[in-house]
Amino acid sequence: MIIGKVIGNIVSTITSTDYKNRTILIIQPVDTSGKEKGSSFLAIDSVQAGVGDTVLTLDEGGSAKMILKPETNSVKQVVVGIIDHIEKEK
Repeated sequence: MIIGKVIGNIVSTITSTDYKNRTILIIQPVDTSGKEKGSSFLAIDSVQAGVGDTVLTLDEGGSAKMILKPETNSVKQVVVGIIDHIEKEK
């Protein structure tokens, strides 16, 4: 799983059937303090997240496919949760 921040969304009028009627978000990975790390990636939204939300994403094709109903074949990453806050022990 990857913690990330939603930094945008993708609008496309022509897509694969696996992506039809789904929201595709641009996710910037962040660490637990909110600092950016790594390169952004695309993920399908399953929780109605939006720009500015901190989210939890699945980056495993098999698990990601099972989250979406009906299951799809070409999905790799899915947003599965919106994070309200992160607590960590010092």
